[in-house]
Amino acid sequence: MTTVEERLLPSAEPVQLIDEHGVPHDHPQYRLPRERMLVDGYAELVKGRRINDQAGALVRQGRLAVYPSSHGQEACQIAATMVLQDQDWLLPTYRDTVSIISRGVDPIETLTLLRGDWHSGYDPYARNVAPQSTPLATQLIHAVGVAHAAMLKGEDTVVMALCGDGATSEGDFHEALNFAAVFHAPVIFFIQNNEYAISVPLARQTVAPSLAHKGIGYGVPAERADGNDLAGLLAVLGQAVDKARAGEGPQLIEAHTYRVQAHTNADDATRYRNDEEVTPWLERDPLKRLEAYLVQRGLLDDAQKQAAAAAADEAAEELRIGLMQEVQPDPAELFEHLYAEKTPQLKEQAAFLQDELTREEA
Repeated sequence: MTTVEERLLPSAEPVQLIDEHGVPHDHPQYRLPRERMLVDGYAELVKGRRINDQAGALVRQGRLAVYPSSHGQEACQIAATMVLQDQDWLLPTYRDTVSIISRGVDPIETLTLLRGDWHSGYDPYARNVAPQSTPLATQLIHAVGVAHAAMLKGEDTVVMALCGDGATSEGDFHEALNFAAVFHAPVIFFIQNNEYAISVPLARQTVAPSLAHKGIGYGVPAERADGNDLAGLLAVLGQAVDKARAGEGPQLIEAHTYRVQAHTNADDATRYRNDEEVTPWLERDPLKRLEAYLVQRGLLDDAQKQAAAAAADEAAEELRIGLMQEVQPDPAELFEHLYAEKTPQLKEQAAFLQDELTREEA
């Protein structure tokens, strides 16, 4: 009989169903997802990679202020949304643009924040996607609150809370896990461990056997997965969502992946790592891995690959055209949407600014 302690322990090795050569492997607990799901996932990976590339180009053109790329992590981004139902919530970080778009949010609205035009360019309630969080780990406590509120209202809702390895060094991460465990909230804490918190490597953040092991102290069951294997991620995350939905409480999933590109366009990654470290991860590319598997199984041909590439190019073109449009900011909006009713201080500041603008026009 399995003890409580044993149920909390993650696998000794990250769950992997398809290796870097596209070869499938049996697993005692997890099964390969349906073929149709993997084919659809491939198209989403192609689109995600193209969006990452296009966003990087838009930064260089001055159309985006900053872009934290998820190049090489797209399997995590896509899997996180594919396992959710419409009524579920996604709480993303600043690096999860691809995941937000995969959830169905308009790409241009998604990138409004990173363009610097507004705090969030999309309606969170339209697709149940919270605004992107730049402060590390703050969204995790919000995620538990959303999940707990759904429980109180009797809603069939699971919350997927994304974070990176750096977030696990923040107090909010630990508070969120404890809160979720105590209140048995249906939330998935999904750590995309890409080995770096900006320039700080994982070894300087923790000496725990894995980040998934951090769930043990809070009574949260945890699992580890190969973050570059879409099939493994779908199986692990899908099971975690099913458990949370069935009333088994919070789940902690750690995906082992790698941040191939710099932290953002403002970062010089060569100052803290070398090409010899990055190169092996290029061979574990999630897109090439899944493509190799699908081709070997006769599930993907040249026509399908061309169709996926064409759809991705179309999405990138729409993004490029949309972000090329000049924005005419209204200074008065600085004082909107801060409180339900403006405070006396905000009214005074708004009037002062309007007076200054009127003087300039005169």
